[in-house]
Amino acid sequence: MARQRASELALSEDELVVTRSELDALRDQIFILKCAIDDVEQDLDPSIDPTTRDFKAALTWLLDAAKPLVTDSITGVSHPG
Repeated sequence: MARQRASELALSEDELVVTRSELDALRDQIFILKCAIDDVEQDLDPSIDPTTRDFKAALTWLLDAAKPLVTDSITGVSHPG
């Protein structure tokens, strides 16, 4: 069915159709991950001598921000990683 629809829309092998809501959700998830990276870089600045608790909190925040990006939003299948 997907190939038939792609043919109807005259899409090449390198093109695809994504809904606006899917694209917006992906952009939101990328923004959250960027914020998490920025936070972790600041929180783990060696000049402030981060503690083990700081490292654990930073890792938790980073994982929470990254996990939605490795879940296939179309099928709901989580990829190992």
